Amino acid sequence: MARLVVAITARALFHLEDGHQVYEAQGIDAYAEYQRTHENDILAPGIAFPLVRKLLALNAGTRVDPPRVEIILLSRNSSDTGLRIFNSIEYYGLKISRSVFTSGAEVYPYIKPFGAQLFLSANPDSVRSALAHGIAAATILPAEAAELGHPELRIAFDGDAVIFGDESERVSQENGLAAFHANEVERAHEPLSGGPFKGFLSALHDLQCMFPAENCPIRTALVTARSAPAHKRVILTLRQWGVRLDESLFLGGREKGPFLQAFGADIFFDDSSHNIDSARRHVAAGHVPHGISNE
Repeated sequence: MARLVVAITARALFHLEDGHQVYEAQGIDAYAEYQRTHENDILAPGIAFPLVRKLLALNAGTRVDPPRVEIILLSRNSSDTGLRIFNSIEYYGLKISRSVFTSGAEVYPYIKPFGAQLFLSANPDSVRSALAHGIAAATILPAEAAELGHPELRIAFDGDAVIFGDESERVSQENGLAAFHANEVERAHEPLSGGPFKGFLSALHDLQCMFPAENCPIRTALVTARSAPAHKRVILTLRQWGVRLDESLFLGGREKGPFLQAFGADIFFDDSSHNIDSARRHVAAGHVPHGISNE
């Protein structure tokens, strides 16, 4: 059975900034006391809360164990100070049963043992550490617009340095657009290498295949700055991988934000800070600090 496992930090799932400010200003002891004092105060939903709710909804109507979609909670709290997080999970009815509390230590070493295909965090340093260890990871950033109200889970991806490696993007940045197009035409039948999100996209595709095609609750899109003639290599690479994307937008350098809004993305993954800034005006976004744009 296809399974999707997503690891997420507590600060991405819930709004924990009040306690974090206490920690920054007064230290660990004051923070621990603050969390114990407020452990029965329910935390407000955080950046990733709507996405997590939609992911867990994919388990509706099934009783399989383990579930087809599982969320793993990772936190640098201790289990004692994390009781407030557990209470909030229970309050919102989130089916999250597995968690790790590290008392200040890094959480990324626990992602692979859980078999997670994706790690989402509000901490860019944790995301970079995870990517450096071969884990698909993104810093999740909130949308500035209102949450989209459609029932499907809709996920959009950039291509180069996210789904694919960054070898073609390096040609573009180092030698210009004309050299990039010439390179892609020459190598059109040579598959692109896999990027950090290839495994997550494949797992998402396998999960899609478990649902009837005419009534699938998951929809995916490639939203790329590429245009013809650079589109052919992308299409043939995905064909060789055996991965189908529902929609492919070859924008030729146009701003991505309005197109992501038209698609209705619940989240968009991109390596470019510029594209993330454009996206966030319309949808939630995950910055992937990988490849030449982040060196």
